[in-house]
Amino acid sequence: MDGFSELMEKIKQTGRNYDLDKITQAYQLANDAHQGQMRASGEPYITHPIAVAAILVELGMDTDTIVAALLHDVVEDTDYTLEQLEKSYGKEVALLVDGVTKLGRIPFISREEQQAENVRKMLLAMAQDVRVIIIKLADRLHNMRTISYKSEEKQREKALETMEVYAPLAHRLGIRTIKEELEDRAIHILDPVAYQEIEDQLAMRREEQEAFLERIKQRIHDRLLQEKMDVQISARVKSVYGIYRKVYMQGRDFDEIYDIYACRVLVNSVFECYYVLGVIHDMFRPIPNRFKDYISTPKPNMYQSLHTTVIDKEGVPFEVQIRTWEMHYTAEYGVAAHWKYKAGISGKDSLEDRLAWVRQLLESQKESDDVEDLVKSIKTDIAPEEVFVFTPRGDVISLPTGSTVIDFAYAIHSAVGNRMVGAKVDGRIVSLDYKVKTGNIVEILTSKEKTNGPSRDWLNIVRTSEARNKIRSWFKKERREENIAQGKETVEKEFRRNMISLPEKELEEFITKIAQRQHFATADEFYAAIGYGGISLQRLLPRIKEEFVKNYRKPDQEKQAEKAAIKPKKEKASSGVIVEGLEGCLVKFARCCNPLPGDDIVGFVTRGYGVSIHKRDCVNVQNGMNSDDPEQAARWVNAQWAERFKETFKSTIEIYAEDRQNLIVDVGMAVSNMRLSIHSLNARELKDNHVDIQLTVSVADLDQLNYLLTNLRKLPGVLRVQRTGL
Repeated sequence: MDGFSELMEKIKQTGRNYDLDKITQAYQLANDAHQGQMRASGEPYITHPIAVAAILVELGMDTDTIVAALLHDVVEDTDYTLEQLEKSYGKEVALLVDGVTKLGRIPFISREEQQAENVRKMLLAMAQDVRVIIIKLADRLHNMRTISYKSEEKQREKALETMEVYAPLAHRLGIRTIKEELEDRAIHILDPVAYQEIEDQLAMRREEQEAFLERIKQRIHDRLLQEKMDVQISARVKSVYGIYRKVYMQGRDFDEIYDIYACRVLVNSVFECYYVLGVIHDMFRPIPNRFKDYISTPKPNMYQSLHTTVIDKEGVPFEVQIRTWEMHYTAEYGVAAHWKYKAGISGKDSLEDRLAWVRQLLESQKESDDVEDLVKSIKTDIAPEEVFVFTPRGDVISLPTGSTVIDFAYAIHSAVGNRMVGAKVDGRIVSLDYKVKTGNIVEILTSKEKTNGPSRDWLNIVRTSEARNKIRSWFKKERREENIAQGKETVEKEFRRNMISLPEKELEEFITKIAQRQHFATADEFYAAIGYGGISLQRLLPRIKEEFVKNYRKPDQEKQAEKAAIKPKKEKASSGVIVEGLEGCLVKFARCCNPLPGDDIVGFVTRGYGVSIHKRDCVNVQNGMNSDDPEQAARWVNAQWAERFKETFKSTIEIYAEDRQNLIVDVGMAVSNMRLSIHSLNARELKDNHVDIQLTVSVADLDQLNYLLTNLRKLPGVLRVQRTGL
């Protein structure tokens, strides 16, 4: 049995007007096409598309969606073509199948780039027909339900992609039932120990939970019956991932989570929502600052409800959600409610309006030349946690948690962001890296001079890809010559660091080839893209180095490289540094600036102590080289990093952050996750409830340090991270 008869029974039970003949024909074609193919579980492959179709029936999707689900792997995994499907089942079905078909035969630099291109293709199809993503979500849900048959490595890879791409998309589309199951199944694989701990905690309390929720439901029901109200009440325990986020990611104790238990009250009108809220607050004691009105201010995914957290007489906190039936359909099924409850969706809530964010997401990516930016946007911009911020006129702007006043400015309009010179929050001037909070009233201060524009430093401050891409767009259009110069400087520096050296004419040919491979017409366009941040040179470097060694490194250069490699004295004495004119000398690294491989360096000959290596921009270097003492100035010598070295280097980092529980633990984990050693960690409490942390770690080079700095900046509450001397 492959489950098709059960699918047909489920379809008939819905009582909806499905084209059963068309669905049966699609099943027969899929069954023939997948004949002989097996899943990792050993089941016939056809069981998968049938299971996907069954999930879509539960969501209330239409005939064409069910047909496309049955056929969704036919083009990708068999000899059937889209043209054949279009001829047999129509243009809509062919579009849906094409939208969920991965780009299989195109070579990519990395798995990340392939993932990004597949997501872009899916979103482009989704912009034409949202059913594409609904099929893909059902497909991923069934794959996650049966993922135990895959290798551990494949499980983690798919779980991470689910958490970073598909769960946020399900959230943004408002399909709660799929979102929560995807998150729970993904975290079960990514952190099985924590998942089990939460399950055990819930299991210990299961009987008392059920009794408590039943008691609360009955009390609310009896009271609203006295008020002669027609309501339906249900209760639930928070999802495992919802608890995980608060316990393990926000550092709260299990008993500090106020919304583990929740009651939902469904009523017939918006007026009744607010009336019931008054009754609930009369029955139970509300917890201050725990009331949210998503009816007057809906979430971006159109979710509407009143949320309030209260405490009963036993001292147990719980959440009450109050909404109308129409709001409930949208909350549970999101855009799928358009098909499941078509009669209940009001005219003002058009599907076109609800999908405007897809087109906006794709539009904002046009200014980026890096395809992986699209996946980064989904990870950041479509985050489950949002803040709601007000303009001085009372308009509401929703942004991902962690967004700054610069993100706010660009969310209003590109021109506002580009001419921004400052910001006021609740009437007070704040710094540009200020992170907005729900309820803030933000006023953007702008310059009247049209020549003013954003700073390149803003690219490191903003949270949303919309703001980042608009800043890049400004530099792309307004600062072309500056971008080319900046890009050339970056390329020259990285080529020097990676020992890539060519005569001018050959270098020009080499760069032009790289540019064309990245779809740029000229080398200047390539330089400009690097200059304004449209592409990452670091991502391209491995391929560039490989091509240089293969096609351009001459035999005499090879010999020189080999010659340098067989001079043990120099390599040993230099500790990874070549000092011009000196061999076998003792080398030490200056503690004032802690140079790392990748920094521009210079040496200072010290009597009896060898050569001290400094960064070229070190204050002591500037003072020493400009000294009036000719003898001291003459002791500075050129130095460069050797091509290969195995040493690690100490580097000190200063972290300025809001003082919070588990901050030190999070910092330690960020270092530990990169397999780096901590030499010292000192924290100093400041007066304004902030903390200053001095951290010394061992790193291999500047790239590794920069990656660590990026990870530390992402930690909650961290305001500034910078590299320092000792």
